[in-house]
Amino acid sequence: MAALVRVVTHRAGVPQWIALCSGLIQTTLAQQQWGRMLHGTLQRRKNGQSQLTQVCCGLIQTIGTVKQPNRTLHHTNKVFTAKDSPQPSEEKVGAFTKIIEAMGFTGPLKYNKWKIKIAALRMYTCCVEKTDYEEFFNKFQMPDTLNSWFLVAQLHVWMCLVRMKQEGRTGKYMCRYIVHSMWEDVEQRGKVMGIDSVALKTSMRSMTENFYAAIFGYDEGILSDDHVLAAAIWRNLFNKHCEDPRQLEIMVEYIRKQVQHLDAIPGEDLLLSGEVTWRPLVETNAQSIVKPALPTYNDEGL
Repeated sequence: MAALVRVVTHRAGVPQWIALCSGLIQTTLAQQQWGRMLHGTLQRRKNGQSQLTQVCCGLIQTIGTVKQPNRTLHHTNKVFTAKDSPQPSEEKVGAFTKIIEAMGFTGPLKYNKWKIKIAALRMYTCCVEKTDYEEFFNKFQMPDTLNSWFLVAQLHVWMCLVRMKQEGRTGKYMCRYIVHSMWEDVEQRGKVMGIDSVALKTSMRSMTENFYAAIFGYDEGILSDDHVLAAAIWRNLFNKHCEDPRQLEIMVEYIRKQVQHLDAIPGEDLLLSGEVTWRPLVETNAQSIVKPALPTYNDEGL
């Protein structure tokens, strides 16, 4: 800053000083104060160029030391959902981890891989054991078949995947085993029901295609408004056979509140325990969602 003052002092005349100071005045916070000072100095040009030089030099030094005003933080009690919650920053990994993951292997994770696999199995178990399928079948007139069970199960699995993908590389690793547990369970259920192996294989291939199509549609819906989410529910859960808009309204509200409910559970507890709970399909009261009870985790013997 001092070098700039010396250069301008030797090379600029009075007109150049006036132009320079006029531009500097516009960039200062105390514009009116310096404007009055400079105006008074320029009116007294009989005192020579020295006073003008001193004023401009002081103005330049002041600009260099001006501090920005302190910013105040705005606090809010709003509960974020998957639609508007701030996304976590990408996890930083070393070059070695990037190389081995590019080769198809899994790099070091935050927790032991076996613990994550067990938590993934528990989370999938919560999707199929803590969901009242009979209530879904009766409420929406769905046939009691393996495909209907799968449509409801995949919806809850998808909500778990949405939540765990927010936990970085460890959460994404857990998502792989949640889906793996789901397909193993579907195959075992088909065998128990006595479905022919060829028919079961064909059915599972169709379920796989529908599953990834449903994930894409649900993802688009949860990030958009209720109209887009309702369209995804109509296509995937109801197979385009729902004619009652009230049923779509119930499911839109159900998904929104479940995602918010899962967001309230700390990620560390989900990674270690895998235990989740579900809100009822239809709330008995209009009370806001309360913070869920934290799960307990016992890693003894692991």
